[in-house]
Formats: sequence, structure tokens, C-alpha cells
Amino acid sequence: MRFKLLLLAGLVAAAVLLSLDDSREHMPSCLFFCFTSGFDKLYGGLVDSCRGSHDPAREHECGRPLGLKFNKETGELYIADAYFGLRVVSPGDNVSRPLVPDWQGSRPFSFANGVEIDYETGAIYFTETSTRDFLNIVISGDKTGRLLKYDPKKNHVEVLVDGLAFPNGLAMSTDGTYLLLAETTTGKILKYWIKTSKASTMDEVVQLFGFPDNIKWSPRGGFWVGLHAKRGKIAEWSISYPWLRRLILKLPIRHIQHVSMLLNQVGRQIIALRLSENGKTMEAISVHGAVQKAFKSVSEVEERNGSLFIGSVTSPFLGVYLL
Repeated sequence: MRFKLLLLAGLVAAAVLLSLDDSREHMPSCLFFCFTSGFDKLYGGLVDSCRGSHDPAREHECGRPLGLKFNKETGELYIADAYFGLRVVSPGDNVSRPLVPDWQGSRPFSFANGVEIDYETGAIYFTETSTRDFLNIVISGDKTGRLLKYDPKKNHVEVLVDGLAFPNGLAMSTDGTYLLLAETTTGKILKYWIKTSKASTMDEVVQLFGFPDNIKWSPRGGFWVGLHAKRGKIAEWSISYPWLRRLILKLPIRHIQHVSMLLNQVGRQIIALRLSENGKTMEAISVHGAVQKAFKSVSEVEERNGSLFIGSVTSPFLGVYLL
């Protein structure tokens, strides 16, 4: 174990010395969705300058949409944006507007992530990942994430669960009795009960070997989970060894990402799992070689007509996998 720790520390130190690209090409950027986030029509000039931008340094201006959900009844598109919170685009509009009122709670909104709609009540459920940068959340073991509910009839936000470790994707059951929630840092899929005698309680559905991101229901039964990466040694050891965690947290984010990606490129990579409602594995999608390099950091998979459409936070394209 001591040798492994020294090896990891050496890799981290080596990453610092490498002349890495300062363009942050591996960081999530606003990419194709800039036009939906950040500004109302009176900011039209800035919207135009953000449209089509690939510059992650402008995320604080242009936004970073992480969760998207169409309302099939109204045609509205709901957006969970890391910088601008919960927003909505109505049919015919090309810019978003804020949906959630100014927060009057103990802290302001930050890092909105997943979003889901309850068609029976009209409520909007969304996750707030944390108050910190996403990679620091995992390494530090941060537990400041929350699950929230917005009631459009009352124009009110309610905190349902706090103390979560990187809450991420959401998916509501077909009967509306519960929400599935991906807790990325712990690698768990959780179930939050909305109805039944267990309402307002949380159960663990399954513990995964990787970092889960978004959750999507499969038309063939069960649900798909996109896996960002394996739960590598950097995360495990940084939590177990405070001295190593302090060292890693002092490094630039891009250096940590390069080392993490290097350690995760060994062997085949499982990028998605189809699980039953009780957490049993029904199907696994694995890749290796050139395909593995193309599909790094998978954020979600959507099944349609015998194919999986694959999204990634690092790849500048939408992938298709034939089942």
C-alpha cells in the first residue's frame, strides 16, 4: 500500500511539472446550449456573444446547463444550470428566464444539476450539487448537496434533503411514487419516496463501482445510469489519507483531471449500466481501445429505437451505440 501511495503522489507531482494546455479543453463548457442559459432579452447582445461559444472561461457569463427536461404537456424546456440555477425556455423563445424566486433560506442557490417534473402536481424537483468546484467535491468528501422542490403554484422552494454527497441526476418513477437520485461521490443510487407510508424518507437502491451521473428510464424496463468514471484510487485514498487529500486539493484542477484520466484508462471501461428498479444489473455497456478514448466521462445515455444516445462532458459530439 505504501508503494501505491508513493506512486500516486509521484503521478500527481509529475502532473504539476507537465506543461499542460491552459485552455482547459477537458473542462465542461457551455458548448451547444449557451443560448438557453443566463440572460433575459434585455441582455440580447451578451446572448449573441455567448451563442456557440466553446470557451469554458466564459461559463460564469454564458452558463453551464447540466440538467434538461422537456415538459411534454406544455413544450417548455426546464434547465438546471450550474451558474444560473433553475430556468425555463417557453416555445417560441430563444432565451431562458429564471424559474425559481430569490432564495430566502440559509444560503443562495449554487450548482443546480438534475431536474425532473411531477406531471400530477406540477412540481419541479432539482438537485443542487454543492457550493464548490465539482472535482473538489469528490476529493474532499463534501456533503453540502441538496434535493429541492419548486412549487410553481405557490412560487416556493422547499429543501427536501440536505447533507448529500454530490447529488446529481434525477428520474421519477412512472407512477410518481418516488425519485431516483444519483449520489456521485459515494457511487450510490438513492430512492426518495414522494408517496406511500415511506414518504419523505430515503433508501439506498444500489452501490456502484463508478461515479454515476444522469439517470434515464429504459423502454425495455429498468433504468440507465451513465458512469462518469471508475471510482479511482485518487478519490478513495484522498478520503482515507488526510495528508494526501490536502496535497491534492492544493493542485490546479486540470492537473488532477489529467492524472485521474491516466489512472482510469487501464482495462475496459464500463460507461453505462441498465439496472432494475431494485438495483440488479440487467445490462452493461463496456468499451476499450479507441472507442474508450472517444467516450470519456460519460454523463448520460438515452435509449431510443434500439440505440443508446451517449452524452459526455468532455467529448464535443453525441455518440450512438447500437444495442
